[in-house]
Amino acid sequence: MKKLLVALICFMPLLSIAQTPTAHYKVYDVKKQELITLDELLNDIKQVDVLFFGEEHNDSIGHLLEFELYKRLSSSYPKTALSLEMFHTDIQPVMDEYLSGLISEKNFVKEARVWNNYEDYKPMIEYAKDHHLPVIAANAATRYSNAVSKAGLSVLSQFPAGSRSFLPPLPVDTATGKYYDKFIEMLGGHGMGGMKIYQTQNLWDASMSWSIARYLKNNKGSKVFHLNGRFHSDEQLGTLAKLKTLVPKLKIANISCFSPEDFTNPTWSKYTKLGDYIILTDPNIKRTF
Repeated sequence: MKKLLVALICFMPLLSIAQTPTAHYKVYDVKKQELITLDELLNDIKQVDVLFFGEEHNDSIGHLLEFELYKRLSSSYPKTALSLEMFHTDIQPVMDEYLSGLISEKNFVKEARVWNNYEDYKPMIEYAKDHHLPVIAANAATRYSNAVSKAGLSVLSQFPAGSRSFLPPLPVDTATGKYYDKFIEMLGGHGMGGMKIYQTQNLWDASMSWSIARYLKNNKGSKVFHLNGRFHSDEQLGTLAKLKTLVPKLKIANISCFSPEDFTNPTWSKYTKLGDYIILTDPNIKRTF
């Protein structure tokens, strides 16, 4: 009981963040060029089929805002599916079993191969479980991405048919142009093996976009709230671009969320190319790892 009380006391300051409009985060509407509230954001996306939330994986406030948006979105639009980079396509049965209450949390955590910071995403999984909402395990399993990092995308065609059922349709295209240039810049230059690592990035993008497209094809009239590292969707590149290619008629919006040094007085023009909505979070709040 003492440990529980300590945990609650430590977490209480964060519980109020989502109810404090501008103290620890700012939401900027790029089209309107003004600060808005979460409710105004949700009102803007009534016609949107897929909302991307590009996060920094260790952003404490970003995770809370994801949860807050997810609750409000699913409340307004009951046919909302949560889609996550953090879970792999081959554990979809495990995810469905847990959401249905058929397996224990202990088994779920082990067999779903959750990330080390699963506690950041757990509130959304539990909310989906409590409210009987679907969750899409969207990403390619690590064993496939490791294979691509070693041997390139062509290695995927060598996997048996049963394995390929967890992969997007082959061949997976390698994006060229701006996305590639950004990736190489992030790596620090054209080092040895850079292209194979980039092909792994493209596998992740293809897997997530395919997972979303497949869900929407089988669940007409649904919305999808998709979470990924913001590199996958910033500037409407990566996963978002591949999804547009797969389903050109989809209405898609993206959020780019991060903690800048100029949080107190941001220069918005530096960030407007990143998304339809920019969420800046307080860099002084402790990171989750």
